[in-house]
Amino acid sequence: MPANGFELGDAASIVFIVALAIGFAFYVGALVTLRRGGGQLTLVCAIAAAIQLIPLAGPLLLSHDVYSYWAYGRIASHHDSNPYRVPPADFPSDPATVAVAPAWRKTTSVYGPAFTAFSIGVDRAAHGSGEVVALVFRTVAAAAAIGATLLAAHIARRKAFAAAFVGWNPLLAASSAGGGHNDALMLVLMLGALALASRRKDSSAGGLWMLAAAVKAPALFLLPLQLVRSSRRFWIGCIVAAIAGSIAATAAFGSGWLSALGRLTPNESRYAIPSRLAQLGVPDQAAQVLAAVALGIGVLWLLRQARQGRPRLALGACLLLLTTPWLLPWYATWPVVLAAVEEDVAAQFLALGLAAYLLPDRVPF
Repeated sequence: MPANGFELGDAASIVFIVALAIGFAFYVGALVTLRRGGGQLTLVCAIAAAIQLIPLAGPLLLSHDVYSYWAYGRIASHHDSNPYRVPPADFPSDPATVAVAPAWRKTTSVYGPAFTAFSIGVDRAAHGSGEVVALVFRTVAAAAAIGATLLAAHIARRKAFAAAFVGWNPLLAASSAGGGHNDALMLVLMLGALALASRRKDSSAGGLWMLAAAVKAPALFLLPLQLVRSSRRFWIGCIVAAIAGSIAATAAFGSGWLSALGRLTPNESRYAIPSRLAQLGVPDQAAQVLAAVALGIGVLWLLRQARQGRPRLALGACLLLLTTPWLLPWYATWPVVLAAVEEDVAAQFLALGLAAYLLPDRVPF
């Protein structure tokens, strides 16, 4: 089994990437058409639901991360250990450890405590079946992707365009229903927070945003852009949820869960921009310094934009992806979903560009 968990043969891999590329080309073409002429929202959402559900009929795609989720849940529920301190490799005979991609068996959890608690529940419901575990995570991710589609349509002015921007994206379908990644769950919670904020339910919006951060840390990194011009009630909602969540997480996992905030891996992925710079001959340390400088300058500029009334969350997500040393294809769904609800053409183009760039990643040739 390859380290990335993708098990298709060469011929199937070629068919997969060609189909994904064709699907992405049709997706972009459809977006151009919808932006020019509009479309019927009900039909757009129905097509989006079909696109996001179709991968459920096929094999697991892109990675075996769902089994890592399972392993972390089993470490807590079956082995009475802390998944933020103890890696799956400590239980080599556990069925979840066997299913985890070998490269990740020595890695402790990098996910938020709310998602780890959810993983415990999935393990208990699956009764030790890896097939059921994978199906549950994939189904939940597909439902979250559809939910994000509907929320995007609710929030945005160009409702049909926003719904298509999210729901017709083939990379979102491949990574959610296809791969079961928890990114879709984080994103639907963030959009839920934005929807609540648009209805002036700011305290609930702040609490829901913190729940998204308790699923995966990128929501926390983007929060300052939203906080700059938010009401006091949004701040209070965030603070109350953060305190309550921290107490619950510490009771369940000790202080170990704090290690998941911002930690992914010390390695660099081949598609990360710093890695690309190194491949072009830039010294590795210099590439990392350039990325850090770009991140710092970008953050200052985005905070200034936020103070002027434009949070530009999608551009913030793009900045994270362009400067991180660890870049994976499903990360490209972050700016795609956020760009759908912002009247920000630059962010929409950049989000689509990043998604197209990452399409061939995780396909072995």
